[in-house]
Amino acid sequence: MDILSDTLEVLRTGRPMVSRTEAHAPWALKFQPVSGAGFHVVVEGHCHLLPPHGRPLALGPGDIVFLRRGSGHVLCDLPDRDPVDFVPERVDRSSPIGQVTVDGPGPRTVLVCGAYAIDVDRPHPLFGDLPEVVHLPAVPGRHPVLRSAVDQLCAEFHAPQPGSDAVVTALIDLLLLYILRSWYAELPKERTRGWTAALTDPAVAPALKAIHDDPGHPWTVESLGTRAGLSRAAFARRFASVVGEPPLTYLTNWRMATAARLLHHSAAPLSTVAQHTGYTSEFAFAKAFKRHFGAPPGAYRRQVRTAGDEPRGDDWR
Repeated sequence: MDILSDTLEVLRTGRPMVSRTEAHAPWALKFQPVSGAGFHVVVEGHCHLLPPHGRPLALGPGDIVFLRRGSGHVLCDLPDRDPVDFVPERVDRSSPIGQVTVDGPGPRTVLVCGAYAIDVDRPHPLFGDLPEVVHLPAVPGRHPVLRSAVDQLCAEFHAPQPGSDAVVTALIDLLLLYILRSWYAELPKERTRGWTAALTDPAVAPALKAIHDDPGHPWTVESLGTRAGLSRAAFARRFASVVGEPPLTYLTNWRMATAARLLHHSAAPLSTVAQHTGYTSEFAFAKAFKRHFGAPPGAYRRQVRTAGDEPRGDDWR
């Protein structure tokens, strides 16, 4: 699996949720913070995004915004409105699809509002490299694949058919990848630092792929440097400069993220999880995991299983 796909797969903690929102002015909807990331697509009409910090952001038809931490915010027709909570209605509680309607005498705005269950609390350069709010304005001819995914998503909302839940879930996952790709495409080509640069850097990318392909291997700075064709010292400097953290720090963080996903989504015994993530004993693994997450692996597994798989934050669901 390629590095970006693998990273999203491991950081994902559950299924995404999405709602079609139709609002007639005057209106304002308040979105509570969620433990994940969020997005909005303006299908029709105009509105404003009021972030927790900064100025209102005017949005028009086709605009897409991505909030990398699922921060609380407001969407409204005009910035001076008093907001009400965003609470989607779902015909079936097991469905990821919801509907919100705000009646009023004024112009209509149609939005697709969604949330991803992603472990954004654990630092990873993928999300650390993004601004708090990513705005992809609608520009004719730009990002055609992203626009196609949005069109397919809107078609499923407009005329749902058997299997729509599965189709919508798949399209939302695709949308996240396309949003990230589109954002990366907007960055200067000469950019030499950050996650975007790391994915294509001739020295760093092979080392990242090695870590992702086999997190349980006893990697050292020297062996990773050999993959990159550099000496130990030169590789360590290059990796830290591009990625933003030393190679063994990244390795440890990735092993812990991988372990957390295995504990969440599999019934593998702790000894198997330990071996898969590079620890020769269950005790050493448990000690490292508790240091990283603040809870031993068994307790963590029970906690995440109890919490469920949806983005936490009632107003996005």
